[in-house]
Amino acid sequence: MSDITLTASARNSLLSLTNTASLMSRTQSRLTSGMKVASAIDDAVAYFQSKGLDDRAGDFTNRKEEIDQGISSLKGALNGATTVDTILKQMKGIVKSVATADKQTRIALSQQFTDLAKQISSVVQDTSYQGLHLIDNSSAKLTVYFNEGTSASLSVKAQNLKQSVLITTLAAASAIQSKAMTVAGFSVISAAKASTGGAAATLAKLSAVLDKSISKIRSVSAQLGGNVTFLQTRMDFTSNYVNTMQEGSGKLTLADLNTEGANLVALQTRQQIGVQSLSIAGQQQQSILSLLR
Repeated sequence: MSDITLTASARNSLLSLTNTASLMSRTQSRLTSGMKVASAIDDAVAYFQSKGLDDRAGDFTNRKEEIDQGISSLKGALNGATTVDTILKQMKGIVKSVATADKQTRIALSQQFTDLAKQISSVVQDTSYQGLHLIDNSSAKLTVYFNEGTSASLSVKAQNLKQSVLITTLAAASAIQSKAMTVAGFSVISAAKASTGGAAATLAKLSAVLDKSISKIRSVSAQLGGNVTFLQTRMDFTSNYVNTMQEGSGKLTLADLNTEGANLVALQTRQQIGVQSLSIAGQQQQSILSLLR
């Protein structure tokens, strides 16, 4: 109250206690929340610098998730291409086996050849990721963005690896059978003619077509694999960059718990000293009172 007058020493002790209590409250808040700058009130410059870093880290985190999905999409396509490569090798092995096979075996080989050819289209059709076909639709495209803008990105054009595209010249097998890849396709060749004349030439051409298809599959697989590696590298960079920004943000706003713990101990000691000082100032007034008695 205005009509109560404190001595200078009592007033100084009281102000010191008030400041100490305020610092203790701040220190305890920092220890509890782990933040030395929790709002713009604490430090406007540090707060908004930290917020800018956190916002940018959030943008890159979203892009990292898109990159990760892009990697999964490419891996799915690469798995499909690898499977098609295996099927084509099996088909080539069948063609080589025809020359030395008997008629009954050639019928079975024709059936296997036809079934494998159908499996190619089945595999590429099944190889999709979230509706995107990268080896079954030449008009599709995968685009992965690396930052919050659109200036940095990777675009991967789809490939069409259907059997009808890979083995477009299989109609050349008409020398064996008017309809290519039927059960009877290889059965009309006798073992004696399979190594000479038109039948041998047709088998050689069929084998060459498969070699060309295998070469194309390997080229597509190499492109897909290269893109997977690049996206993985970019995702690692993005992860490290996000960590760097979050670390920088933390330097601006996070409290050093060791320091704050030591500060609290020091403030508690200061508070005890302040109470003692205020008590001493009160004792001086009590001494004057004793003189008046």
